[in-house]
Amino acid sequence: MQALHLTAYTTISALGLGNAAAAAALRDMRGGLSRCDFEDVDLDTWIGRVDGVENAGIAGSLAAYDCRNNRLAAMALDTDGFADAVARARRRHGAARIGVFLGTSTSGILETEHAYRQLNADGSLPAGYRFRESHEIFSLTDFVRRRLELQGPALTVSTACSSSAKVFATAARHIQAGWCDAAVVGGADSLCQMTLYGFHSLQLVSALPCRPMDAQRDGISIGEAAAFALLERPADADAGVALLGYGESADGYHLSSPHPEGRGALEAMHAALDRAGLDAAALDYVNLHGTGTPANHSAETRAVDALAGGSVPAGSTKGWTGHTLGAAGATEAVFSALAIEGGFLPGTLNLDTPDPALAPLDLVRSSRAGAVRHVLSNSLGFGGSNCSLLLGAA
Repeated sequence: MQALHLTAYTTISALGLGNAAAAAALRDMRGGLSRCDFEDVDLDTWIGRVDGVENAGIAGSLAAYDCRNNRLAAMALDTDGFADAVARARRRHGAARIGVFLGTSTSGILETEHAYRQLNADGSLPAGYRFRESHEIFSLTDFVRRRLELQGPALTVSTACSSSAKVFATAARHIQAGWCDAAVVGGADSLCQMTLYGFHSLQLVSALPCRPMDAQRDGISIGEAAAFALLERPADADAGVALLGYGESADGYHLSSPHPEGRGALEAMHAALDRAGLDAAALDYVNLHGTGTPANHSAETRAVDALAGGSVPAGSTKGWTGHTLGAAGATEAVFSALAIEGGFLPGTLNLDTPDPALAPLDLVRSSRAGAVRHVLSNSLGFGGSNCSLLLGAA
């Protein structure tokens, strides 16, 4: 495939607002998880919460879209000069030639949770509740395209944890087909009661900050985040970071468990390398999906081992942010871009005792400086929906 440059990108998460805050936290091994204090949730767990969302608000002509998920998106668009970069691209290409492809898993479901707590006496929903603008799965994409004044193709991908990784592939296909000249990709997922209690009911939530790759790991920490990137052809971009390849697969092994041999993950990684015309020896780092659950790590380890053996440094960044669900793919793609441009390999926070069963991996325990030209970033979702993104120095 033709490489697509990330001419602008941004992320907000529990690490703070913007790329500089994220890069500093990753370098310094300083995480953003805190004890759960979200609304009245009564769970003994840790979360990755973004400061300031409650006071952000969305006003003016887009006030109908005001919800936690879209507030996260708005905060990210206003960070790192991202909205300004898109405005410049809009002048170059035209509003109708820039697509918007975003991922989310729950969208603004928190607004529906609040609405059901405020039912009218006859059981009807409160008058101010707006499903289409706040909860409907296209709400995020519709809000962002309106906020950025774009008119190109637009869609939301909702495939659980792979959602905002798969939008990079969607954008690449749209640009290759000639349906647009550039694309805004990314995603947002915000904290809500459904995911906190839902993952708890599956016995997947840890009472401690999540411990990817650790022998004592016992579950995930849930976080929220938003991340965006502007993809353009090389002729429209300066040197920097580029999307070199992508791979997608659907192993469909189980509703909530990966294929035990990591078959789908391996297929996605191979496809990403093939599209880039590279082999595994070219990789400098693998950003593991690495959620902190026993099953995920076991399957992904087998897949990476089959791909490259123990020759490629690998780590998980979810110890910093928690699992940001539908926003994880884009968030970790931005982390990968920061590693390439900043010349460092992110470590694996909260990894105290590496699991001997994961020995085939060359785990990066502490962040360290190093030349990073190619990063493979994995997002492995529920139901076996897998996506690998290959990012590299342009």
